[in-house]
Amino acid sequence: MLATAPAVAGCGTAGPGTARDASPAARTSPSPRATSDVDLCVRIVGHWSREVLDGRGYGDHQSMGMSGGRYEILREVVEAARAARREGARDVGRVTGRQAREGCVAWYRSGGPGEGPWR
Repeated sequence: MLATAPAVAGCGTAGPGTARDASPAARTSPSPRATSDVDLCVRIVGHWSREVLDGRGYGDHQSMGMSGGRYEILREVVEAARAARREGARDVGRVTGRQAREGCVAWYRSGGPGEGPWR
């Protein structure tokens, strides 16, 4: 019984100089920030809208790695951006960014993706 006492006593809190004693930088560095579903949707739709508007491709949602819901948002964003170009808008990027955010917020507010991967 006496042989196990030191092992049990060693399970207490760590003292200075042990592996658990984090450096000051480790204690104060921020944690990585998680990307929200809406922000991820905006990034994906924004990327593909730039690709489509620059003439670098337009495929189906699966080839773009998008759900059907995000693809619908993309189609609406591209349509709005093309209309803005026809009307002489200077900053189509602002239009696409705003439209993508509005579409993604609305999509997630109404429930976001459904049960299947295509939603």
